[in-house]
Amino acid sequence: MTNFNAVSAKSTDKAPNGNGLYSQTVAFSHYNNLSAQLPIEPKTGKLVAGGIKEQAEQCFKNIEAIVNSIDHVMSDIVRITVFVTDIQDVDAVNEVYKTFFPTYVPSRTTVAVAALPMDALVQIEALVTHGEGSIPNAPQAGDLIKLTNNTANAPTCALSTQTVSFSHYNNLSAQLPIDPKTGRLVTGGAKEQAGQCLKNVKAILESIDVPLDDIVKINIFLTNLSDTEAVNEVYKTFFPDSAIARAVAYVPARTTVEASALPMGALVQIEAVVSHGDGTPPQAIEDRHGIVIWAKNTENAPKSSLSTQTVAFSHYNHLSAQLPLDPKTGELVSGGVKEQAEQCLKNIKAIVESIDHVLDDVVKVNIFVKNIADMDAVDEAYKTFFPGGVPARRTVGVSALPNDALIQIDVVVGNAEGTPPKA
Repeated sequence: MTNFNAVSAKSTDKAPNGNGLYSQTVAFSHYNNLSAQLPIEPKTGKLVAGGIKEQAEQCFKNIEAIVNSIDHVMSDIVRITVFVTDIQDVDAVNEVYKTFFPTYVPSRTTVAVAALPMDALVQIEALVTHGEGSIPNAPQAGDLIKLTNNTANAPTCALSTQTVSFSHYNNLSAQLPIDPKTGRLVTGGAKEQAGQCLKNVKAILESIDVPLDDIVKINIFLTNLSDTEAVNEVYKTFFPDSAIARAVAYVPARTTVEASALPMGALVQIEAVVSHGDGTPPQAIEDRHGIVIWAKNTENAPKSSLSTQTVAFSHYNHLSAQLPLDPKTGELVSGGVKEQAEQCLKNIKAIVESIDHVLDDVVKVNIFVKNIADMDAVDEAYKTFFPGGVPARRTVGVSALPNDALIQIDVVVGNAEGTPPKA
């Protein structure tokens, strides 16, 4: 028996298996990280017959089967991410969605992407609470309470909660550039839209007495990667946010992805994962007060002034997405997608090792690939880094990546020792 959290990977035959490449769900501390679910029938291993509605229903059935297999229920889900290949299909997905979440709704992100594995029309991912924690044979904090919050100072939606807190994290719904007073997109281009997204994020955080500097990870979805510079201009006016953060040049970990389309025809959408030092009851105040954010960079992986390579808070490390860049030259490595995938994973390994962790501590891997047909080559490289296929996984095809890369990978890593309270 140990006093540290352990990575606990589980699978059930009632949902599609990961073919040895990934686990259906990986629990660590107070969260279960589920692999993104495709509309695959577990018995046949093939896509279900029918259109978008049938496919969405199968995705949710697979999620429900996994959730039930670990003695949880659908209302334990804190965040849902929906990937579609046609943004027009979202209404049909929502019809199905409401049958699985008739009252409580998690936080949510919806993105249209260029392609999904197996030519699926939809893929859905869930993050699930884990109140009992993952210390072997030692439940940690009993039945922790899930806290939901909405404010009129940010856009509201009947299908999502603005933020759902559980244990030491707040999980925010992705914010569109909507003026909360009018319910419409703000006027202007990517710069103005990015500003509104971040204003909405800030308003949500202020409503729960949390500053912007408590954000540990930002995910930016753009319909045109050429808008990145305009977004960055605005981004730098929000981060760092406080004098303390500016003194240490703290910026969250970050991932930037090109979407084929976003809801309401938006150009930008921004999602945030936020620390929650107060925790959620019944965590004792002495166990949760003022937990420190640890931000780390190493010379052995590519660095950026706009993001921190890894940000630890409580029992998780959130890594910035890694491109296939040689850290010594800052240039793309030579070769094709296999070599690029290998470099991404080398960069991830370097970051993980720089914080005294190992790849076995990775609980979730997110792969963004320019050509979904390249995944066989990617998997050849992937298996050399994760031979046991333990981490949960998500794979999406995108039309473009920063630096014209063929692949980009980000990960979430367990942090067994946690981060300490302020001295």
